[in-house]
Amino acid sequence: MYRSVYHVFYAIGKRQFSLEAAQIAKANPKIESPLTDLFGRHHKYLRISLTEKCNLRCQYCMPAEGVQLSEKSKLLTADEVVKIAELFVKEGVNKIRLTGGEPTVRKDLVDIIYNLKKLKGLEVVAMTTNGLVLTKQLIALQKAGLDILNISLDTLKADRYEFISRRKGWNRVMMGIDLALQLGYKPVKVNCVVMKGFNDDEILDFVELTKDRNVDIRFIEYMPFTGNKWEVDKLVSYKEMVNKIKEKWNDFTPLKNGPNDTSKAWKVPDYKGQVGFITSMSEHFCGTCNRLRITADGNLKVCLFGNTEVSLRDAIRNNCSEDDLLALISAAVKRKKKQHAGMMNISQMANRPMILIGG
Repeated sequence: MYRSVYHVFYAIGKRQFSLEAAQIAKANPKIESPLTDLFGRHHKYLRISLTEKCNLRCQYCMPAEGVQLSEKSKLLTADEVVKIAELFVKEGVNKIRLTGGEPTVRKDLVDIIYNLKKLKGLEVVAMTTNGLVLTKQLIALQKAGLDILNISLDTLKADRYEFISRRKGWNRVMMGIDLALQLGYKPVKVNCVVMKGFNDDEILDFVELTKDRNVDIRFIEYMPFTGNKWEVDKLVSYKEMVNKIKEKWNDFTPLKNGPNDTSKAWKVPDYKGQVGFITSMSEHFCGTCNRLRITADGNLKVCLFGNTEVSLRDAIRNNCSEDDLLALISAAVKRKKKQHAGMMNISQMANRPMILIGG
């Protein structure tokens, strides 16, 4: 379904592809780095999906009928993950986030984190997880070097959790959040996808969770992906959420954000934690995007909502030189568009289901 751009260029010769990348750079002398696009955005943040598998079946992420998973032989090995990461770090990436599927289902996760932390110039290794097995794994992950932890949780009600995720486990996730706080992850970031008529009645409850816990609740606008039956009527916008919170806390205050932050930070004064909003639909942040993604089967996606992909896995397995790999990456990055197509257009575009992209 997802035809690799690499296959096209590999078929007509790697030199031609390298030449094209060089021509793009020559025409734009300010765009020298392979990780800088034609709009001057330098990408220092790489998200790597480690697996397509997940031990949940969340309704907004995976189609009810499931998805066709790649054969194990087509997924990146641990060595390939580290090799790709090393290449990007050499070019300026200083933060890597491990995603899935669910990254904790990979048995070599601890080794991957340990080897990533050896890379000179890499400052942060983060992970997004559903939190189901953190009470068993987090101590080992922290010892391996895991710096930042995001835990996905869309409800504070156990019965609703089972409805949303089609699995049990809410209590284990809450214990995982508490363990992360005990181990010194401050803040623990909690990702909550908000959907109208689904869990938007819990927005205030999530904010209240920041009173005594140093958590960063990150409300995420519902986004369209293949198979998740996205409807604009289910979208709860950033402004709607803020207005709802201000009805209870009129002193709810915006905080200063970094230049590449995806989350707009807010806080209830005197509360221990804070709140953030990821506004991909109502107020996109494409102009400051510094993120690239590697799927579990080794494809480079320069935009979450784009459907053009380049297979780094195939390049590596065909013994592509490092220079040609960089040319491949550079040409892909320099095709990155100024911004995504808008939520109504995105909902009509072919793309992978979220679980096959990486959260």
